[in-house]
Amino acid sequence: MSFAPPPYPYERLDGLRAAASVHEGGAIDCSIGTPVDAPPDFVVAALAQATGARGYPPSAGTAQYRDACAGWMHRRFNVEVPAAQLGACVGTKEFVASLAQYLHLRRDDRDTVLYPAISYPTYAMGARLAGLRAVEVPLRDGALDLESIDPSDAQRALVLWSNSPSNPTGHLDDLGVAARWGREHDVLVASDECYADFTWSDRPRTILEHGVDNVLALHSISKRSNLAGVRAGFYAGDPELVSYLRLVRQHAGLMVPAPVQAAVALAYDDDAHVEVQRDVYFRRLNLLAGALRDAQVVCPAPEGSFYLWCSRDGMDGWQLAMWLAEVAGLIVSPGELYGPSGSDFVRIAMVQPDVAIELAAARVRNTP
Repeated sequence: MSFAPPPYPYERLDGLRAAASVHEGGAIDCSIGTPVDAPPDFVVAALAQATGARGYPPSAGTAQYRDACAGWMHRRFNVEVPAAQLGACVGTKEFVASLAQYLHLRRDDRDTVLYPAISYPTYAMGARLAGLRAVEVPLRDGALDLESIDPSDAQRALVLWSNSPSNPTGHLDDLGVAARWGREHDVLVASDECYADFTWSDRPRTILEHGVDNVLALHSISKRSNLAGVRAGFYAGDPELVSYLRLVRQHAGLMVPAPVQAAVALAYDDDAHVEVQRDVYFRRLNLLAGALRDAQVVCPAPEGSFYLWCSRDGMDGWQLAMWLAEVAGLIVSPGELYGPSGSDFVRIAMVQPDVAIELAAARVRNTP
């Protein structure tokens, strides 16, 4: 067998779970970025109606779905995205994992995927699943160091991935610089912006503010509306590339279920519930970060996302993760899961109820 799938990263955390579970009150699992808060009631009600369940939904998305996504982009980023330049995807992880394969069918003279050195593992895995090269791009001050890309890798690149705000670090990329680099080197820049609603240090940004030529923006309903389980998102940008992807994805049978499209369109039409969720995450981030800093954990405020990216002198990421499991019952993700460059860090997701985050903070503060 020429390809053996590696263990799924979060399956490596069993030792941390065992250490955390001995605490009175149990473990507090902040390892996976799965939203815990309730989605909007009106979205759940729409799902229950099962609109369109009997027939096959449009692979590219219904007009209602695409109009809602475009309307949200206009409100959030002040950019105009025609419905023809936008397509639905079955959750953005599916899109990330399959994009390289579809791009290579279109352009088989290039064989390389460029991705951030500290990043969500699926960018690199998408290259491996397509039989292509995955080449990491070093980071400088948390952002892509585009000047460090070897010219030979740029010549072979199909796509450069940006993730801003970053999972796991919370840093922001300069999306204008990334778009310009891609055009200068004839490389598609795919900008994963699924945490844009949770941008703290600036207003939310999209790469489409810098034009649509040779760029794609990728967005998800999972985080903004606590709807990870419905598996829905969209991509938008370069009209020729969107048209190509819509057609090839239609041939592949990739369709967001019609009831999901109807409900998610309502979620994208509403911003009030997202503002409430922003306040929740911001409060949790500040609460736990303060307790960790008091315990000599280096815990910078993230520029965006709902993660803390932390380190502690004298410990690597696995050691810090075990320490947090033992003293606070916290299950967190060692940074090595996001690339060797993250090996001295841990990622902590604010995806437990307030009472659990408060308990974790109290346990950390009571550390001898």
